[in-house]
Amino acid sequence: MKLEKPDISRIIEMCWEDRTPFEAIMELYSLSEKEIISIMKTNLKNKSYIIWRERVQGRKTKFRKKNNLNYLRHQSYDHNKYR
Repeated sequence: MKLEKPDISRIIEMCWEDRTPFEAIMELYSLSEKEIISIMKTNLKNKSYIIWRERVQGRKTKFRKKNNLNYLRHQSYDHNKYR
């Protein structure tokens, strides 16, 4: 699937959010975890990618199974854009 710039921007934003699990991104955009990681690696500066990977690895909130969430947390594309 070809992603547009706004979609890539939203995926990156969702990845940086602490409480948005990967499953929410996978479900919304039909992407695998490897594809999400690839998007992050391609579109972030190297140091930003390293910081993000360190934050995500082992983080319970990034996976529903680890967090026992029964819902997918995601917000509209323009949720925080107009404050």
